[in-house]
Amino acid sequence: MRATTQILVIGGGPAGSTAAGLLAKEGFEVTLLERDHFPRYHIGESLLPSCRPILERLGVWDKIAAAGFQPKGGAYYFWGPEEWEVRFRPHGRDGSTSAWQVIRADFDKILLDHAREVGVDVTEGIAVKKLDFDGDRPVAAHWAEAKNPANSGRIEFDYLVDASGRGGVMATKYLKNRKFHNVFRNVAAWSYWKDAKQLDRGPSGAITVASVGDGWFWGIPLPDGTMSVGLVTGRDSFNAARNELGGVDPVYHKAIGDCPAIQQLLVEAEQVTEVKVEQDYSYAADRFQGPGFLLAGDAACFLDPLLSTGVHLGTYSALIGTAAISSVIRGEIGEREAWDFYEVVYRRAYERLLVLVSTFYESYRGKEHHFFRAQQLSEKDWEGMDVQAAFDRFVTGIADLEDTEEVYRRIQGHLLGEESGKHNPLDNLNRVHEHKQAPEKPEKAINGLYLSYEPHIGIRRA
Repeated sequence: MRATTQILVIGGGPAGSTAAGLLAKEGFEVTLLERDHFPRYHIGESLLPSCRPILERLGVWDKIAAAGFQPKGGAYYFWGPEEWEVRFRPHGRDGSTSAWQVIRADFDKILLDHAREVGVDVTEGIAVKKLDFDGDRPVAAHWAEAKNPANSGRIEFDYLVDASGRGGVMATKYLKNRKFHNVFRNVAAWSYWKDAKQLDRGPSGAITVASVGDGWFWGIPLPDGTMSVGLVTGRDSFNAARNELGGVDPVYHKAIGDCPAIQQLLVEAEQVTEVKVEQDYSYAADRFQGPGFLLAGDAACFLDPLLSTGVHLGTYSALIGTAAISSVIRGEIGEREAWDFYEVVYRRAYERLLVLVSTFYESYRGKEHHFFRAQQLSEKDWEGMDVQAAFDRFVTGIADLEDTEEVYRRIQGHLLGEESGKHNPLDNLNRVHEHKQAPEKPEKAINGLYLSYEPHIGIRRA
């Protein structure tokens, strides 16, 4: 392995591999260290259309399209007594699909292999054990082989992209600045089923989302013929039910029995894996950047899986991070300005989705259950957010409001259909891809700066 590198990326998931690949395509020397050997299992199989433009820019979209994944036409919601569908628009002149249901082991390997092909020095099976600092700036990483710790070394770098996922090397070990939201303190329990039925309504290949008691299910049809079926419920109610029923499996199967929409999909299906359980607590670091480093993807923030935003946030942060680092190295802008731009753009994207997910839970109009009320953002949650800036291109009439509570109430009302009469918050939100809402033109500049893609990815002054 190299002893020095221009840019070190920790983590080979979608955020890390996308950032590394984009930076390498810009002509920089990039080293990526990944703890596992790919392919490796990962949850989060449902992608959004907003990922496609970024993956096209990376040059990997054609490989993904040829991988045999399940085209995802949209989503179908059984939400209390209501049913909603969201249809994704075909992309481009060819009308091809804009999203997929993927097997993450295969999808992530495609991204990591592509990063290697475009010039990234990728080493798998390597864990970062410690970072060295010059003041507050990380300057070197001590690494060791995951299965043979005696094989170890040190690599120096100029810039660090921490895409180490929920483990969060910088946020958890050094900055200690990860803050969990008061809402979305939930647990996910899921398994895989074969011979599940396809949903008999809604877009082709859609993800099914169905509310049930104190929680909701996802049903994701996968390209290997299985279906990922997961329950998301509150931590306390999950623990209480597990104690009462004697384990995780009875809780999972009882919830399926209480959910007609999911039960219908599984009536002739066979469960083929054990039930996996993971805490789905939503969080964000106090800051996503610092001297010489950026936090990307789950290393920076994580959001409840209701709207399948994980891979979107990971690849989006990679795009913005590439622009920031590239412009700094090329001398087009100072590090402080570039890092502030990254912080503002990425945090606004996250906060917009945070509010949208919370409001989606609030739109539930079924039988009263504590779970759905508990997902509503508290004053403590939204007081530290710039919700006005996050929504100023989506909701009219909030730009000049000074009262934070009134801004938040106005945004909620808009998303819940006070003006349109539509209860589905997604119907009341501009559906233009997230990256299209980014500051990509001088008139959309943030603090006088905007994203540019020609002749290379970077940040320009308006």
